[in-house]
Amino acid sequence: MTQSQKNMVQLNRSPEPSEPPLDHAHLSRYTLSDRSLEIEILRLFLAQIPLTIETLKFASMDKDWVVAAHTLKGSARAVGVGRLAALGLEAEQLGGIGDGEACSCLIAKIEDAAQEAEAYITTHYAA
Repeated sequence: MTQSQKNMVQLNRSPEPSEPPLDHAHLSRYTLSDRSLEIEILRLFLAQIPLTIETLKFASMDKDWVVAAHTLKGSARAVGVGRLAALGLEAEQLGGIGDGEACSCLIAKIEDAAQEAEAYITTHYAA
């Protein structure tokens, strides 16, 4: 397994309860350890998450759901928020809005993970 594949496996799993919701090492590699860039990227990430969750909540077509789930997965992976990335992947694999109960359950988990990530990020990256 290449290092890139190992990194993807790492970002596709939820962090252990003792791990922070943000992979600092990943973010640091992504930003070349530029703290101000890290803060700006995290601000953009936190601003986008509520919009993505709203898109999931109000998806009226499978395509809307899958695109929003893919967006969540990709943006969370990019910044190193493993639990949200894993939930985005799970939502994407659900394939659409056909199972309303599963969608609602996933949205609740996503909202919890987003709140956890936001609280952690605002505490550790206060500008």
